[in-house]
Amino acid sequence: MMPILPVILWTDALVFALLGCVAAFVWLTVSREHLRAPWRKVARSTSGMVAATVLACFVAVGLLDCLHYRKALLPEPGKAEQRWSPEVLSALDALAAPLRQRQERTFSAPFAVHGHSKESITRPDGTMAREYPRLKHGGAHLQDPARERGADIAAGASRGAAAAALAWVMLASLLTGVVAAARGSSFAAVSGAAWRGELDVPLRAVLLTAAVILLVAGPLIVLSGRYHVFGTDKVGQDVLYLTLKSIRTGLVIGTVTTLVMLPFALALGLMAGYFKGWVDDIIQYLYTTLSSIPGVLLIAAAVLMMQVYMDARPETFDSVTRRADFRLLFLCVILGVTSWTGLCRLLRGETLKLRELEFVQAARAFGLGPWRILARHVLPNVLHIVIISTVLGFSSLVLAEAVLSYVGVGVDPAMNSFGTMINAARLELAREPVVWWSLGAAFGCMLLLVLAANLFADAVRDALDPRVRADFLRASPWRQLAARTRPATKASS
Repeated sequence: MMPILPVILWTDALVFALLGCVAAFVWLTVSREHLRAPWRKVARSTSGMVAATVLACFVAVGLLDCLHYRKALLPEPGKAEQRWSPEVLSALDALAAPLRQRQERTFSAPFAVHGHSKESITRPDGTMAREYPRLKHGGAHLQDPARERGADIAAGASRGAAAAALAWVMLASLLTGVVAAARGSSFAAVSGAAWRGELDVPLRAVLLTAAVILLVAGPLIVLSGRYHVFGTDKVGQDVLYLTLKSIRTGLVIGTVTTLVMLPFALALGLMAGYFKGWVDDIIQYLYTTLSSIPGVLLIAAAVLMMQVYMDARPETFDSVTRRADFRLLFLCVILGVTSWTGLCRLLRGETLKLRELEFVQAARAFGLGPWRILARHVLPNVLHIVIISTVLGFSSLVLAEAVLSYVGVGVDPAMNSFGTMINAARLELAREPVVWWSLGAAFGCMLLLVLAANLFADAVRDALDPRVRADFLRASPWRQLAARTRPATKASS
């Protein structure tokens, strides 16, 4: 294997820092019973665990795309100095190398073996004709595409489905074994209880979701080695590869922006609610003024100024990838600075209520300082609001990136994202025939990501919000009706 030089981008470092924070939070939750109880409710939610399974697949793809490196180049004659390629690749690029390297001339439809538009082609007899050209890579192994393509696609899909079934059996055995070990039961007993839906954890729903994902991914992986399963774009790049590369951008926008936004919202919200007076007035004036500025205009102005800075100092960035990553980081910072006001307002209101409760009054009477009270007594009681708001805000940030890239003030054009894919595909909808697959792939993948995030956020809200009766919401409609009518029945009797 060729030696490689690891490369850590700014956003990679922040993603790894976020993973460390999540690991620390998991350790803290496992060690405290009062923190474990709400998350048990999340684990019992069928929709929440199904959404978590889908999100885990997106996160896995995004993390693979965060492991960047450079390949080593051959040394120059007479020199022993090691040289490195200026191109920054990722682990996802290495796994999807066939998709990245098999580039066509221009558009081609999904599973096509010919181009999407006619070109002037010289026939073997020397005459010119307007025909659909044969693709260089898509279906190049077929001798007679008209007769062989259908059977070849079916055979590849069958092989992929068989590999997916084998992978699912291994995954089901692993998860069932873990649950059996945790419960102290036999493997057969847990398997039967899981398929009958008798476990407190919706293992059956998780395994069925995994089966659907594998049955889609298996044939796609097999067929993508011979066809462009999602077609190609204007410059002949594989749309499936562009879609996979866009996942990291959406995840970074949703997570790194949260890291930037949380310190502002937490500090200012708790201070405004606890200290009140002139501190509250200043903070209210600050977030009211910031909320009054049109967010798109503020973000556009900041991004354009940063673009001027980068154009004036090209020597600051040693590669196109670092330049695009710096713009992505700056976009996350701007989104974080402009999106903390809503959570700050919620925390202020909750802190105003908490400061008047007996345990805070007792802590103040014992002589504890305000900062110690905020850290030990107020902050733990508002964490459910923080978690709910950040999980719910993830999907809105992913959609915000698509809108900003569509209007031209989002990520760098050299970086793949759902917004840049939609922006590049909007003019192709007026072609004849219509080029729809780029827009369809970006829209479908973004819809699945946002939908899974919203469903998981609903499960987290039901478990952590003390004002929501999660057991009531998870009950069947008949049990909900019985719960509503039972008090009236007792009163009448």
